[in-house]
Amino acid sequence: MGGGTVLSPVDWIQQANRLSPWPQATVVVAGLGTSGFAAADGLLEVGAKVTVLDENDSPTNVEKATVLEVLGATVELGKGTTTTLPDDVDLVVTSPGWRPSAPLLAQAALRGVPVWGEVELAWRMQQPDRTVPWLAITGTNGKTTTTQMLESILHSAGLETSAVGNIGRPVMEAVLDETSYDVLAVELSSFQLHWSNSIQMHSAAVLNLQPDHLQWYEGEGFDESLDPMGRYRADKARIYHQVRHSCVYNVADPITERMVEDADVVEGARAIGFTLGVPGMSMLGVVDDLLVDRAFVEQRKDSAMELAKVQDVHPSAPHNVENALAAAALARSFGVPPRAVGEGLRNLTLGGHRIQTVAERGGVRYIDDSKATNPHAANSSMRAFESIVWVAGGQAKGTTFDELVQTHASRLKGAVLFGVDRQVVAAALAAHAPDVPVVVLDSNQTSVMEEAVARASQMAQPGDVVLLAPGCASQDMWSGYDARGDDFAAAARALGD
Repeated sequence: MGGGTVLSPVDWIQQANRLSPWPQATVVVAGLGTSGFAAADGLLEVGAKVTVLDENDSPTNVEKATVLEVLGATVELGKGTTTTLPDDVDLVVTSPGWRPSAPLLAQAALRGVPVWGEVELAWRMQQPDRTVPWLAITGTNGKTTTTQMLESILHSAGLETSAVGNIGRPVMEAVLDETSYDVLAVELSSFQLHWSNSIQMHSAAVLNLQPDHLQWYEGEGFDESLDPMGRYRADKARIYHQVRHSCVYNVADPITERMVEDADVVEGARAIGFTLGVPGMSMLGVVDDLLVDRAFVEQRKDSAMELAKVQDVHPSAPHNVENALAAAALARSFGVPPRAVGEGLRNLTLGGHRIQTVAERGGVRYIDDSKATNPHAANSSMRAFESIVWVAGGQAKGTTFDELVQTHASRLKGAVLFGVDRQVVAAALAAHAPDVPVVVLDSNQTSVMEEAVARASQMAQPGDVVLLAPGCASQDMWSGYDARGDDFAAAARALGD
């Protein structure tokens, strides 16, 4: 990029890195959320001319705007600010939830202006001289838990690391840190992967793939040769692009192995499976209640190495053991010693709302898995219990519940449903579990949770669990799954003995 010739940004932006002539570039940051603020901050640090646009003029955004303006950015908030892309823009950096049909992004595509996500920007801002290896995780469910497990294992190995990405802390924030990281544990959503094109992981895992967010993938701006599920799958598969060491897949979810087979990886990269059964060669699995490695040991043809005990995984529900195996595979691909795997799993304290016992009354346990925001996640919860009064409903996001109900009909002792798509769940129960008592609540207020828990408690017998595994998103009535889970826990604890 150096020399006597001054290049226009159009000549270098596609291959840009931290050392590119950013003061020549005009960049629009679309959205002032957590990732948008971090992206703008990073761009300002390298001297780019930055304009941030967001229709949300909340007090939080006004405060962020003030900070960015002091640093030299132009910030426009309020209605109408995201309808027209300014002239002479060299790059758009978008927040992950923005669809390709959003006016700013659609106009950028028409003009040939590159659109990156904050993750793509962060990757480039490490190059060429500050590169930290990324161990990356995606999948429909289990991403956050697995990323937390991986971070804990890496810490136990004495490595300087941080969990970043979709887990809540932007990758750019870590890139801007003064900390010298050895490796990053990176959780990536399909939205983040959609807007990434040059990231290259040390190793990457796809935990599972089930229908989710399909409404996001409808409409203009996507590959017209694919249906919404195909587009979702294609974005998830991007995580394997140019992987240098290991592509980790789920033996029980064959589509993840096919993604590995189709991936364009660096020569020599390995395919590593994880399974709840006895592992084959180049796999991690379970033998006699031990998590074992038959992939990263010299004698893998005829032996395996103990990494941890199943009881080191909390909770030790089957899907969570799968998460632990995936995290272990990524850590082992980076050379982490076996002892650090068990130690990291034992030391981990997960956040709430993930198969968490919040109360016990009259021999009935009340389990909060509000994080189960789609049917596949709810399936993971139900696998852990034998006798369930199910509390469910919310925003179904275009998914169906037929397979879930068919699979677990024999476990269901009753169901209490609420939320905007409650009838979608009710229809599946009527079709596939007609003998299960069902209560459908019509209220659209958050206070409906008190009634839901009360009605569920009336159905439950000693030995049952009342399980909040909604299978749906929460924002029809709550600010997020955490608020929904908090209300469930409060209602359960308020019940009389």
